Amino acid sequence: MKQTASYPLRLPVSLKNAVANLCRDEGTSINHFVVIALAEKLAAIRTERFFAERRAGADADAAQRILIREGGQPPGPEDRSPMASESGMDAACPAVKGGKGRPSVRG
Repeated sequence: MKQTASYPLRLPVSLKNAVANLCRDEGTSINHFVVIALAEKLAAIRTERFFAERRAGADADAAQRILIREGGQPPGPEDRSPMASESGMDAACPAVKGGKGRPSVRG
């Protein structure tokens, strides 16, 4: 069994009532709602930090050189996402179709 810890939580009455109503409608407990909400918030914060660290170590000039270099081969059919083809994203990006358009890493 997983270990748990108790934490007394004080909520404004209006917030507690709103959560209680939602949980009743969803068939879950307030405790379950709070646990899931905290887990989602922690995941969002950790994800934001991860990408901030990656961004800090990125070399935009090196990425741009890779994107504009000559040679190589255009993407083959096996390189395309079926979802991108169905959504029309292939048509929106000339580089994917093997055209001259090249993506840029600079905004």
